[in-house]
Amino acid sequence: MKEDFFKYQAQTSPHPFALEISHAKGSYIFDTDQKKYLDFVAGVSANSLGHNHPKVTNAIKSQLDAYSHVMVYGEFVQKPQVDLCKILVKNSPEKLNSVYLTNSGTEATEGALKLTKRVTNRSEIIAAKKSYHGNTMGAMSVSGVEEQIQAFRPLIPGSKFIEFNNEQDLDKITTKTAAVILETIQGGAGFIAPTNNYLAKVKSKCEKVGALLILDEIQTGIGRTGTFWGFENYNIIPDIIITGKGLGGGMPIGAFIADFKNMVLLKENPKLGHISTFAGNPVIAAAGYATVTEILNENLLEESLRKEDLIRKHLKHPTIKEIRGKGLMLAVILENPDITAKVVFDCLDKGLILFFLLFENCALRVTPPLNISDEEIILGCNIILDSLNNNSK
Repeated sequence: MKEDFFKYQAQTSPHPFALEISHAKGSYIFDTDQKKYLDFVAGVSANSLGHNHPKVTNAIKSQLDAYSHVMVYGEFVQKPQVDLCKILVKNSPEKLNSVYLTNSGTEATEGALKLTKRVTNRSEIIAAKKSYHGNTMGAMSVSGVEEQIQAFRPLIPGSKFIEFNNEQDLDKITTKTAAVILETIQGGAGFIAPTNNYLAKVKSKCEKVGALLILDEIQTGIGRTGTFWGFENYNIIPDIIITGKGLGGGMPIGAFIADFKNMVLLKENPKLGHISTFAGNPVIAAAGYATVTEILNENLLEESLRKEDLIRKHLKHPTIKEIRGKGLMLAVILENPDITAKVVFDCLDKGLILFFLLFENCALRVTPPLNISDEEIILGCNIILDSLNNNSK
């Protein structure tokens, strides 16, 4: 199977882990030799409830028995879509009351950008340096790492970039600006949190010039940072939310959320201003609704903060420079990239899955399932500490 993987399947990196997967359950993934791996990555923040959670699995099976795809998005009334949109709105600020479901976070980025141009009749988009919002041409146009996007230029014109947390750069937001798009916590850059009321100051500047603020909650949302939306930690309400990843409980999904009075602009002039065949797939929407319901019912918002404290308590080592992030979205920053790489692969050998960040090569990604147990957290931390002891001498 591994030979066929390299022969027939397009690759995304020169050196994939290439684990041959047999099955997964709870916080563990099993390979075809039946070796089990404690999962500290959760599909890159996507498996909010771990693997094969019974309520998510049962929701998927039940919906499959009823119907799967029946029509392009937005034409038929389908209960899984309505339920998911409703629960998202009920857990969002008042003016974020209309949900457009998508196939992915990247597509949600595209839809949000289109909506801002429609609302403002402007074309300039301001994004942050070292940002990441997806890999389509539009999303790459607002992603701020040149080495990642230069091979694919020309991209969509009209983007400008500011430095995250740099208040002087806010002068670049003007009456020409349609929108500012920011990650609530910068992900690929190393889990950089906003400081000194930065996001509130961005929103204030947007309001002064008539621009919209898009917050990318693809990683920070759906409970991962201790509140339903990450921006709730920072005294700010955006004009548009982008979400994905953890919303689907391991299934592919995304959404952008805005005020109904703005969202209706995608209906006309032109009609079908944003359209997608498989967006809101009822099977996936059912999984999303089950995931969100379980996260809320099991109090996993507060639990993610308590588990963050547990990780910080147990992950102390001279090689660890700092632990960035919030809740169960944490980046363990080591002394240099060589140690980071050695620890990731050594831990894999020891049965613990860690991963890297896109643009911060000293970081260990620690984004386990929200329902991971205390015992599993301590076990994973001990494996990391053992690896640090062996690889930092």
